[in-house]
Amino acid sequence: MMRMATAAVTITGSRLTAEQVGLAAASGTVVGLSAGARARVRAGRSVVERIIDDDRTVYGITTGFGKFAEVRISRDGIDRLQENLIRSHATGVGPPFDQAQVRAVMFLQANQLARGASGVRPAVIDQLLGLLNRGVVPVVPRQGSVGASGDLSPMAHIGLVMIGRGRAWHRGRLLAGGAALRRAGLRPLRLAAKEGLAITNGTEVMTAVGILNLLEAERLCKLADVAGAMSLEALRGTDRAFDRRIHRLRPHRGQRESAENLRRLLAGSLIRRSHTACGKVQDAYSLRCMPQVHGATRTALRHVRQVLETELNSVTDNPLVFPGSGQVISGGNFHGQPVALAMDYMGIAVAELADISERRLARLLDASLSGLPGFLTRRGGLNSGLMIVQNTAASLVSENKVLAHPASVDSIPTSANQEDHVSMGTIGARKAGEIIGNTRYALACELLAAAQGLEFLRPLTPGMGVAAAREAIRSRVRPFDHDREFHRDIEAIGAMMADGTILARVEKRAGKLH
Repeated sequence: MMRMATAAVTITGSRLTAEQVGLAAASGTVVGLSAGARARVRAGRSVVERIIDDDRTVYGITTGFGKFAEVRISRDGIDRLQENLIRSHATGVGPPFDQAQVRAVMFLQANQLARGASGVRPAVIDQLLGLLNRGVVPVVPRQGSVGASGDLSPMAHIGLVMIGRGRAWHRGRLLAGGAALRRAGLRPLRLAAKEGLAITNGTEVMTAVGILNLLEAERLCKLADVAGAMSLEALRGTDRAFDRRIHRLRPHRGQRESAENLRRLLAGSLIRRSHTACGKVQDAYSLRCMPQVHGATRTALRHVRQVLETELNSVTDNPLVFPGSGQVISGGNFHGQPVALAMDYMGIAVAELADISERRLARLLDASLSGLPGFLTRRGGLNSGLMIVQNTAASLVSENKVLAHPASVDSIPTSANQEDHVSMGTIGARKAGEIIGNTRYALACELLAAAQGLEFLRPLTPGMGVAAAREAIRSRVRPFDHDREFHRDIEAIGAMMADGTILARVEKRAGKLH
């Protein structure tokens, strides 16, 4: 038997945070099950076993599923029913979720089952933890969930690997599910009553994808303030609009936090000091209203976090087992509507960061507005400079506008009208992820231009936070005098945003940002 390391994260069925999900999604994080949770799971399982011993008719245990809920299953077919469910529901198509997303899904599924309300054996949770701890990551197609009755199809693809079928990654190799288990020192799980249903039911896919999106979106809020502060400096704008007194009169928390970030980033600016006596009265909205716009996104994400942290500590299976009373009750906790609405809200909110960023970028490139060389090149005509970088940002912003159309307003009946209203929450989570990726690139375009704009203001130095961001960018992207393949610069800055390089450098100099 492979020796396991001490758990870095211990699941109890409750009190998980978004950050713990992010940690568990990272390869190599060891996850364990608390003793108290294991006892609850055994108590829940005893209820299911009594139902079978008493030969009672209970949905999902001794009956079929969905429209077949009225079909009674014989005692000798109960276990086979669960395997059939996994196999028949594995209907996903398209490219797979990335491995971090799948690890997060399995982590949430194990946590849900740890509440003891699903009636599974501890062996089911142990199998999920075995996959997590031994580097087995099922291949899970992205498309196929309508977000009610849980994320049935994608969860079934995880279930396939648990029983030795399907496909999985193991330490860099793509293998058949059974082969991946063998290489990891695991055995296929033999499902018992209720367990296939518990594995497939629930909102774990939309919630896991949503949480990883949220963590990235929260980072982008800070980076939007960094990019905006750099642009303000390059455009020789004023910081007066970020005065505390203004934001005390409209005290939205996100607005106040963004204004504080901007003050911190701009502190000590000699560029600002150099033009205090200029005739400009006030800046354009894309500069002056950064706290109001960026702050509104922060406020939206705070609501999304509340929804997701409630969901990740919830039981979204059906039916639910109550060991205290010995009852099993059918309900609708599997319906993804709370998450679906939050995913659409997140996508819309993050899209606005790209929208306002592109407007700042356009000002940087327009000589009539910026006072800088057109398209930030000294030899315009022979060189195009960053002219088409703005095209890229405009394209990303327009794509976001399409993606921001809410998925949650749609529904289509399934299962012969038994499941006649669905949430489309998983589609919403996937779309929000695309918007976040587009927004990262849009901000990278602005950071590229703002860093170049600051070159024309030397030897004047910007605020300490802006200076740190410029130094981070210059560690990989040099200033330009002649045209070059700017897509490489955009990708390099995007990578530094994703790996935390820029933010770490800024916060080391200017202090922790909100």
